[in-house]
Amino acid sequence: MLQDTNSKCRHCPNIPSEACCFCNSSATEKLLDLCFNYINKKLESICEFTGYSGYLKLKDNISLPVEICEKLLSVRSQSLQSIDSNFINIFKDTNNTRLKRVRLRKSKILDHDLEVLLSHQLRELELVRSKELTHNCIKHISTYGASLVTLIIGDDVNIFPLSIYAFIDIHDNCGQNFIFNTPNLQKFALKNCHGLPDFFYQMLLNPMNKLTHLDLSNCDSLDNFTYTEHLTSLRTLILYNVSNIDEMLPAICKLKTLTHLDVSQSKDDNRKFPDPTATLTAFVNNLPQLMSLDISGTNLAGTGVSETNEARGSDIPGLISRVDNPFHFLGLYETMHAACFRHDIPSKLIAGNANEEQILISALAYMDRTDMLQKVLNELFQLFRFETCQFVGQALDVVLESMNRHLDERHIQISGSATLFYIVKGTDRELHDAIHVKRKVISTLLNGMSVHRYDETMMRNGCLTLCQFKIPLDVLFEYERLVDVLLYSVHGLTSESFVQRIGIYLLNSLACQVGGQQKVRLGELGAINKMIWLISERLERGHCDDVLEVAWSTMWNVTDETPSNCRKFLENNGMEYFLSCLQSFPEKEDLLRNMMGLLGNVAEVKELRHYLITPEYLSVFSNLLNSNCDGIEVSYNAAGVISHIASDGPDVWTVEIPLRQQVLDRMISAIESWDLSSQRNINYRSFEPILYLVKIYHTPECQRWAVWALANLTKVYPEKYCHLVEKEGGLDLLKELIAHKDPPLANKQLAEIVIDNCKKFENHDWPQHELDG
Repeated sequence: MLQDTNSKCRHCPNIPSEACCFCNSSATEKLLDLCFNYINKKLESICEFTGYSGYLKLKDNISLPVEICEKLLSVRSQSLQSIDSNFINIFKDTNNTRLKRVRLRKSKILDHDLEVLLSHQLRELELVRSKELTHNCIKHISTYGASLVTLIIGDDVNIFPLSIYAFIDIHDNCGQNFIFNTPNLQKFALKNCHGLPDFFYQMLLNPMNKLTHLDLSNCDSLDNFTYTEHLTSLRTLILYNVSNIDEMLPAICKLKTLTHLDVSQSKDDNRKFPDPTATLTAFVNNLPQLMSLDISGTNLAGTGVSETNEARGSDIPGLISRVDNPFHFLGLYETMHAACFRHDIPSKLIAGNANEEQILISALAYMDRTDMLQKVLNELFQLFRFETCQFVGQALDVVLESMNRHLDERHIQISGSATLFYIVKGTDRELHDAIHVKRKVISTLLNGMSVHRYDETMMRNGCLTLCQFKIPLDVLFEYERLVDVLLYSVHGLTSESFVQRIGIYLLNSLACQVGGQQKVRLGELGAINKMIWLISERLERGHCDDVLEVAWSTMWNVTDETPSNCRKFLENNGMEYFLSCLQSFPEKEDLLRNMMGLLGNVAEVKELRHYLITPEYLSVFSNLLNSNCDGIEVSYNAAGVISHIASDGPDVWTVEIPLRQQVLDRMISAIESWDLSSQRNINYRSFEPILYLVKIYHTPECQRWAVWALANLTKVYPEKYCHLVEKEGGLDLLKELIAHKDPPLANKQLAEIVIDNCKKFENHDWPQHELDG
């Protein structure tokens, strides 16, 4: 988007392909990245615990080069995993680990951990949001500072004591007139320092005579800035949100080597300069090498009205001298009098909000400034919500980078996730092709939802965006994290909220379409407990809604061929809740179907069936045989439960009421009333439980239900179930049944129907209208 190139992007017209998220990231994820992500989650793969301190250390005979060490530190820093003393101890052995560049954007490291990192003779050190560090770090940085070329001390790194006496003590002990002994430093940034002594900046900068880059964003007490005259190589000066720029003007104008100057503001108190055109003209005329200038948030661009006849060629009066020599970059975001909307602006790139390109440039320029970035992301959101966007790939890149870099910033996560919803919704095909991008979007969303799970707006945005993906196929790589977040959404947030509803629907989709091991994991993560809580809460209020129905549906799905989850259901008093719901909401067909489907799963587990053999439960199952709720589904499931219980023989039926044979006779009457062509609201992954009943010759009623089920399913859904019958050995069992002397004729006739259905389907001899149905 920012330069001419022969390689154009097919996703974002008129921009170079290297600027597009889709073009850069649509390739298969690199094996190296997969390895680092695995190691980050399982440090024990390369580390062990020391006996003395209990900290991690590299395993014996492992030695890591600098590229591997730095990548491991970077991956850790960008993940939700903690960077603390335990992790930093991995790098204590400087013989087997190497570091040259360390960037920590959020860590829990202590002073001695910083010393471990510095002992590697670092060239670059960046510290942001490391709140545990103290002024003792000053000594460590000075001790190892000779090798440092870059030092960035960012937000929430409070290593400077506010007391003037503390500074005097520190430096009297050193016997030197400096704060950091970093003689080779070229790039230095110190952000958000307040209330420091008057002499601090002079003492700080005095020995840094090789500086080419100086950033003092959000710092105060800079006075007149005359202590920078010795910085004769300085090319970049950033004074974002620094007050009293007018007083510093003469000193700044003496820095003749500057190519980038940033005096932008986001604070209302600093926005207005007394004579904006004169100030801007002074900067431009006295800094001949200046190619990048940021005056965002100020009044330095003037009113847009020509103040002299010489102002032709520029709508910004202070920039007339640059009409024939335009800037590479000019920051005009939220300048007063809407400077970015003017026509004649002498710059190739402009940060502003007049159009999509300016907004994206602003996002890139202010990526580390959360207060401005939040506003830019809001602009981007409005753009995607109401307009057609050209640069979708780059916008996606910007949003993902913003969210990942500022994970703890609630407003950035909310704005970013809202924008992601519209991007994902509008780029379905591109995301389908770009698997790596799709995974990055999902992981970024889950990062934000994990950290801000208590925030309903963030959770709503995240859930709505996740609904745009194919569940569960697209999210299997983050399965456990997604389940964890969704379980919180249904249990930890406001009852009956939109988030609770959408969360439980997503959970149900996950439970319905995953394999056995993932269903087991769902139970281990607390799915059954949370669903029981939802049911209990609804019962207490006497309220039956879609959440209650889906809670039972989720448990139905999560218990499917998963004995451990069936046991969890019983251990959480699930049967008592079943009876309570049946009594409180007897007319709710969907609820009854879901409950009986779940009990069918429980009844399939031989070692759990005895829990169902009570007069009360068996009477309920028997009565439900005559139910017409939801077609035949409730009656069908009740018969399934009874069939499994009865399959264990007469001896296990230890109750006198209802009598076993009476219930079985009633079941046969129900089966004979069912239409073999009935459409079904059920999904079988395996016929193993049904085929088990086909072999029950001692109780032909159980066999009757099983062969009716197979006859119905292979007749109505031949393309789905005929192959499954054959695959699991069902045809052989049915042939044995037909040849056996004991089964009644009705059972054998149903078995023949199943075999005939399968033959027709195999021979493509099935009416097309039935297949379509």
